[in-house]
Amino acid sequence: MSEMISILGVTRKNRFSPNHVGNDAAIFNEVVLKLTEKGAAVEICNEDEFLASDSVKQGNILTMGRTKTLVKKLQSLQNNGVHVLNSGFGIENCFRKNMTLKLLEGGIPYPKSIVISTVADMQSIFEKLKGKGVWIKRGDFHAIHKEDVTFAASLKEAQHILNEYALRGIKEAVISEHLAGDLLKFYAVRDTDFFFYFYPYEHNHHKYDLYEQINDEVVHFPFDLADLKQVANRAAEVLDVHIYGGDVIIDSNGEFHIIDLNDWPSFAPCRAEAAEAIAQMVYHKFTEKNQNAERTS
Repeated sequence: MSEMISILGVTRKNRFSPNHVGNDAAIFNEVVLKLTEKGAAVEICNEDEFLASDSVKQGNILTMGRTKTLVKKLQSLQNNGVHVLNSGFGIENCFRKNMTLKLLEGGIPYPKSIVISTVADMQSIFEKLKGKGVWIKRGDFHAIHKEDVTFAASLKEAQHILNEYALRGIKEAVISEHLAGDLLKFYAVRDTDFFFYFYPYEHNHHKYDLYEQINDEVVHFPFDLADLKQVANRAAEVLDVHIYGGDVIIDSNGEFHIIDLNDWPSFAPCRAEAAEAIAQMVYHKFTEKNQNAERTS
């Protein structure tokens, strides 16, 4: 018989689901349903309700939340023994600057990138990342607006974009080299066999269309899928996330670079299979940690 566990589910604010509000809600609800079927008692609240509460009665939290104040509260609860997936520390690690530095330090194949102040002079940076152009990404968070990830083909354009970030109150930006090749999107769940990938522009599944405009059509360059799975899993371990997805560029030699990795994406093209894998992993992690806590108490 399944062990009864109590879980608090915290949903994601709509503004952190650009063009994917319905999809994000759907995967979360599907996972909650699967957990309920396994015998878990799940209470759901939104980010504002969670932040307004003085205490959490459950010892387990399942969250899609991304608000910075929520992340800090999750981290505090974790430090006091509450089990959280994705980890509050992992969610924060997926903020652009943090992700970039951690993946580069962790030896994950990632584009050459430099973190700079938005009031800096772009000239030396632009010259260091020579190629077709550079990608400029807000450093403090995920992309919320399409301008938060922008391609610049010239130094003048790059400086203009950086200046615009400064005017918006964004203090740092990640400047990355442009990599030519096939854009591939993947979804995965750590500690399971679940791994799903596809070419988003062939399925009209993408938040923004910049890469499609700048790259050529998808060529389907051959690559080592087992190697990609291994690298994606290693990246998730480096960032401390279990429910994750990302984007990767495959070049003509079959070499690849992860260009983005997110905590709990929509899983829209593979929702049913993903929900089952996520629910199984979450249930196992929470029951395992509860049993370990009982043994040490």
